[in-house]
Order: sequence, then structure tokens, then C-alpha cells
Amino acid sequence: MTLDPVTVGIAAGRLASILDEQQATLVRTAFSTIVRESEDLACGVFDRAGRMLGQSHSGTPGHINAMATGARHIVAAFPPESLAPGDVLLTNDPWMTAGQINDLTVATPVFRGDRVIGMFASTCHAPDIGGRLLSAEASDVYEEGLRLPIMKLARAGEMNEDLLALIRANVRTPRETIGDLYAQAAANDVGARSLLRCLDDLGLEDLEKVGAEIRRRSETAMRAAIEQLPDGRYEAVGYSDGHGERIELRLAAIIDGDEITLDFAGSSPQSEHGINVVLNYTHAYASFALKAAIAPGVPHNDGSFTPVHVTAPEGSILNCREPAPVASRHVVGHFVPGVVLAALAPVIERHSAGSADALWISVWSPYNLTLFQSGGSGAWHGRDGRSSSGFPSAVASVPTEVLENAAPLIQRERSLRTDSGGAGQWRGGLGQTSVMSSREREEWRVSALADRTTVPAPGADGGHDGAPGEVSVDGEPLPTKRLTRLAPGAHVRLDLPGGGGVGDPRERDPQAVLRDVVDGYVSIDAAHELYGVRIRQNREGRVLLPEDFEIVEEQA
Repeated sequence: MTLDPVTVGIAAGRLASILDEQQATLVRTAFSTIVRESEDLACGVFDRAGRMLGQSHSGTPGHINAMATGARHIVAAFPPESLAPGDVLLTNDPWMTAGQINDLTVATPVFRGDRVIGMFASTCHAPDIGGRLLSAEASDVYEEGLRLPIMKLARAGEMNEDLLALIRANVRTPRETIGDLYAQAAANDVGARSLLRCLDDLGLEDLEKVGAEIRRRSETAMRAAIEQLPDGRYEAVGYSDGHGERIELRLAAIIDGDEITLDFAGSSPQSEHGINVVLNYTHAYASFALKAAIAPGVPHNDGSFTPVHVTAPEGSILNCREPAPVASRHVVGHFVPGVVLAALAPVIERHSAGSADALWISVWSPYNLTLFQSGGSGAWHGRDGRSSSGFPSAVASVPTEVLENAAPLIQRERSLRTDSGGAGQWRGGLGQTSVMSSREREEWRVSALADRTTVPAPGADGGHDGAPGEVSVDGEPLPTKRLTRLAPGAHVRLDLPGGGGVGDPRERDPQAVLRDVVDGYVSIDAAHELYGVRIRQNREGRVLLPEDFEIVEEQA
């Protein structure tokens, strides 16, 4: 190594700050609520060969990890020597980046003089990309909207107006969709300017040496973490509701020294519906789960991917062939981390019960408003699961005030779902309930991309399963993963699933059960029936205080 460790440390820290600055710029200048409020995005910096050197501190694994493996496609299509200052590249090809055409990746090469030294990029979920409204109903990717190969969004600083006109003509939200593309390009520019200042401050010509050392350190640390695990083959299976047919995800985690292979052979074949997952997205969530389980503190870059190999048979649900429909790939892809954690349970110190996993996305039409919601996460040994937590997606919910200002919708209820967390010595996280209606006196529609309505989150070590999710309209079940027409006065209820519990519920501390009842997490009946703790409510009222409840000692 020719660079001293202090310089490398400073450079890595500066890159992290620059990436957060890039993301802050993107969020604050975005036009859509998806980016501005839910932050369904990822920001990263890459060397000239397309190897990721870092990411911003937040963002979704399905975006950042897929962008990390997809950046090499961008470099292959437009080698550094073919680019000019001011060029900006764009694609939403599912098989090259984030697995669905609603996710647009914008990449900007960074020039120092006349030489490309790296690239800033971001991937964001567009509010609309044409085709069918986001659902799983398409029969192939061509029905799902406008698919853009890797091409130039800007040439030498001039926006590609022909491309922008094409996009505007094919989407329902031209202002928001185009506005977000400008925000992505602007954020990349902010990152590029700060990077050049950083290199000047450190006396570096480019990112090659410092980037190689950053990657080497992460690879070394990741290999050391894998090497601590016993060699062997560890298997697990998980299930998703699918789209009329249950989906089976099979995994063999094969540990061999300081490398690991996550092999999904035996998983269900690809579907005729839009729930298929491209290998890029499978790799994104599988590698995320492994790192979260064994090396969460290792800086996230190309080096941390090197010892991790992810495979799935071509033509399977986790490695679909073109032109398979993929618009709702997250409802299956989000189950991948849970299967990885289940397979590694025998060899990691702490493991969790099953979580709600798939993010619930509801798209409300004709308003083209996308609402993200999360169910409960599974409990861990020694810790209750998180309620309404965005695992593994990390996407935030849209505040009610923003939602109702963006569209003529009313969120009549938004609450934690009592008793939805799986009972256990450590309780599963709760799902949430939302009730939606429209202010307009006309027909409206919803596409509810929901899962775990038939397959609950499994408990562990004697813990109970979480409650399955339910979607209904005026008390009647509503079909999921497809567009449904609604009467003007309809009320749509979304009951999200809870996470699984860990350990025998009868072993839970009675005081913890009492706190759960006081907080509304567990009902008085469930406290007695599931936990064996009899609790008395001493008075009636809309507002109840902790002193209004007490544990009733059983008579000898």
C-alpha cells in the first residue's frame, strides 16, 4: 500500500459525508412523494470501472445493492473514453439494475480534466412509468411500461429533450417523473463537485489507489467474518402467497473457508404474473441479509460483495428470463433475507423469527398516489420485534397530512394492530391498520401489492406466528396484486401482518405483558389466553393510564 492509513480513513469518511450530501440534495429537490417522503432510493459512488466505493447512510438494499452490481453494465455500454463532461446516463432495464421498470437509475461520470475518475449514481422509484398501473397483472415486461436501455439523459450538459418528450408522452405523472430525473442529475452533480474538492484537499489525482484500499479493507473484514462460521451446508425454505399459487423459496448456504455461496436451487419456477425477480435483485437482498447477520459494521462497498456468491437457476422465480413480468418483484424478493437468516440460524449467535417481509405498496388511481406501508418484524432472542418497521426495505411511510394533501383521499384510521405480533417470550412486532376513502364522488381504483395474507410470519423456538394480513373493502375481501375498481363511498381497510414471536409465551415477564396491554399491543383476553397473565382494567374511558390496569394474582 502506497497510501498511509490516515489518508485512507479521511478519504472514506469524506466519501460518506459526500454521499449523504448527495442524498439530501436528491430528497430536497425531488418532485414525487415517493422520493421526497418515503425515500425509496439509493445513492452511491463508483470508481471508473463501476465498482462501488460507498453508499449514503440510508436507502433500500434492493436499490443500492442492485445498482452496485448493475453499474458494470453502464460502464460496459459507455466506457469512460466514450464520455464527455456533462454526459448523464439513464436506464430502467430490470435485468441490469433494480428489477422493475419503475426504478430509474441515473449515473453521472466525474471528470478531472479530460479523464473520467469515477461516477455518482442514484436509483429512485418513479411515480409512474406508463403501461399498466403498478400491479402483478401484466403477462410480460412490455405491458408494464416504458423500458429504457442504457442511454444518455444529457449530452455534454444539454438534456436529451427527445428522450424527455418520449417519457412525458408515456407516463401519467410527467411533472413528477421528469422532475425526479432532474433531481437525480442535480444530486449527482453535487456529489461530483464535493468529490473533486476532497481529492484536492488530500492531494490525490483520482480514486484508484484510495478506492482499492477501501475495497480491500471491506473484503478482508467480510472474509474474516465468514471464516468465523463453521464450514458446511445449511438449508432453509420460505413461502410467499404468490399470485394464486404459493411460491416456495429454497436456499442452501454453503460456507467454505472465507467464502459463502447462497444457492436458491429448488425454488419455484418463474410465474406468468409480475412477481418474478431478476438475479440482480436476488443478489441484492441475499447479500444484504448476510452482511446484516455477520458483519453489520463493515463498510458497504464492492469489497464486501467479493466473498459472497449468489446463484439461482435461470427460469426460476429468483432468476427469471426475459421478457417475464417483474413489476411486483418485491413481494417475492423481500422474502429472500428471511430465508437467508433462517438458513444461518444454526451458526449465528442471535437469530430472529419471521417478519412481515414484503413491503405493502398500494397505488391509488386515478390519483396515481403510491402509499408504502410496513408490517411487524420478527422478535430476536432478548428483544421484541419492531412494530410497523420497514425491514428489509427501509422505506418510510408517507405522513397522513402529506398523503391527504397530495390526493383527494382520507386516511380515516392509522393505528397499530392489536394482537398482530406473534406471542412469545419476546413478542413479534405489530402490523398497522389503515382505512382509506375518497373525497371524490366518482369511481376510484386501488392496486394493493400485499403478501403474507395466507402465509404468516413464522415464530421461532416455541414462539407463535404473527397474524396474517388482510385487505378488505367495506368488510369484504379485496383481491391483492391486481387493480380493483371501487365505489365512490367505499372504505378500503389494510391490515398488515405482524412478526413472529420467539420463545414460549408463558415465559414472558408478566410486567412486560402488562406494559403491552397498557400500550394496546396485546388485548386483555390474549394476555390471559396466550401468556397466562390475568389483567384487570379498573375503569372505563377513552383515555386510560398505566395505573388503570393491574395484574390479578391467581388464587392458589
